[in-house]
Amino acid sequence: MTDGVRWRPEIDALVFSVEDHAAFCAVHRRAFRTLLRFEPSPDECLSYFAGFEVAFRAAAGDKIAKKELPVGRNFHLTSRDIARKLVESETKQGEQ
Repeated sequence: MTDGVRWRPEIDALVFSVEDHAAFCAVHRRAFRTLLRFEPSPDECLSYFAGFEVAFRAAAGDKIAKKELPVGRNFHLTSRDIARKLVESETKQGEQ
């Protein structure tokens, strides 16, 4: 598992550190449920993140830029934020 990635049961979300932003990003289980189309366990959410970490981190970077979030402010990603990056990633791979 990547450093700074963990499940926080009190908020029912995966959190990961965004080092350049000096903050944490949360992805709630509901977002994973939408992406996976089933009710995932925390371990399934962590595994999905590990498989698509680049897309999650790219989505975090986009959200920071678009919302002009100040350094140090924690935030969350929605399933739409992540899905956009997954589609972009698939498109780029298809073009190669």
